[in-house]
Amino acid sequence: MRAFSAYVEWDPESALYVGIVPGIPGAHTQAATLDELQKNLKEVLELCLEEYKGRLDELPRFVGLLQIEVVA
Repeated sequence: MRAFSAYVEWDPESALYVGIVPGIPGAHTQAATLDELQKNLKEVLELCLEEYKGRLDELPRFVGLLQIEVVA
């Protein structure tokens, strides 16, 4: 079993949560609740990883997020 980090945003235009798993091509989804988003992300991640079965070491690794300060 492996754990992956997801980046989650709230989209006020669609009133949905949007989730992205960095480094996994195609691993993104949306949902009305965070519980539903987590379920959807798990499903899409499992499907995406099927393509890399036996080759997970070829996937980019999520390192983290950087906070950048700017004057706006």
